[in-house]
Amino acid sequence: MMAMPGAQFLRFLLAGGVAAAANYGSRFVFSAWLPYAAAIACAYGVGMIVAFALMRRYVFFASGRPLAPQVARFAVVNALALLQTLVVSLLLERWLLPLAGPQQAQALAHLAGVAVPVFTSFLGHRHATFRS
Repeated sequence: MMAMPGAQFLRFLLAGGVAAAANYGSRFVFSAWLPYAAAIACAYGVGMIVAFALMRRYVFFASGRPLAPQVARFAVVNALALLQTLVVSLLLERWLLPLAGPQQAQALAHLAGVAVPVFTSFLGHRHATFRS
């Protein structure tokens, strides 16, 4: 099914918003047992699972195509996005937000870090992960 790029991007934002909420919220749970950077990475995994399921079905309509290649490409695109998220989160937490207090700095920095790879991820998934 061919979708209008604007409508597809809107669905991407909605699905990504649900996945980002799962990512962001689970980081607080992981932070009870793990250091900040490890908690971000684990939370990112939660978000990836949610994002893949939603995007495959509702954004790129790719559920009829082979699963394994999509999973592999999805992982590569998201590994690059994870690097973006980690760099932004750690830089903000350590250098720009320390006066906010440790927990607030981490929460704000991680929120910004999750938002950064929106456009690069959309392009990666559209042109690599779920391509025909």
